[in-house]
Amino acid sequence: MSDIFREVEEDVRREKLEKFWKAYGDYVIALAAVIVIGIAGFELWQRYEATQRDKASVAFTAAQRISNPKAAAEAFAEIVKTAPKGYRLLAQLEQASSMLASGQRDGAIALYNQIAEEDHGPTGAVARVREGWARADSASRADLETLLAPLRDPSSAWKQLADEILAYSDYHNNQIPKAADEFNALANDANSPPQLRTRAHAMAAFLKQGGAKDFGTVPPPVAVPAPGAVAAPPG
Repeated sequence: MSDIFREVEEDVRREKLEKFWKAYGDYVIALAAVIVIGIAGFELWQRYEATQRDKASVAFTAAQRISNPKAAAEAFAEIVKTAPKGYRLLAQLEQASSMLASGQRDGAIALYNQIAEEDHGPTGAVARVREGWARADSASRADLETLLAPLRDPSSAWKQLADEILAYSDYHNNQIPKAADEFNALANDANSPPQLRTRAHAMAAFLKQGGAKDFGTVPPPVAVPAPGAVAAPPG
């Protein structure tokens, strides 16, 4: 008897399956096709991304070897056009630095600012620090504080680097006692990177010893006589 009941149950299940397949079979096949296509597409996209990263890596390394800053800026600008986001931001960062080195100061500062606004991670932080140094001898302390504010949280790993720029700004603006105190604080801050502590200690000692005082002026250069003229003897 159990065999008969088993056969009946199998027939019922088979009939239900046939009805289900007739009603939804096309949808099942379509769903399966979508899944297969999606997986294949994802794998192709991953391969494409890997290929683009490899190309960007090779081009980035080649651009870093260019000694002429203007040519290097142009090479990095080409990388920016097609590179994935990570390499694009790094290429923009190096493009800005090369522009600054080649005298394109305003363009470099604008590009640093663009990177800092787009990226809130390490690349953006580096852009803020580099922009800060690029503007340290011309921007007001208030403007520099606004630029560097995202880096100056007490828990930020970038705080001391930002504070060094502000200390230099005070030194540049002849706020010598304030700058000396700031450099001294950085030199004694355990969280300051070793190279920064060395620089800050040197600046603090320089200012303490009167290095910021005016010890005279450089004499004007000797006039160059016009072609054919007889030079007067030094008097």
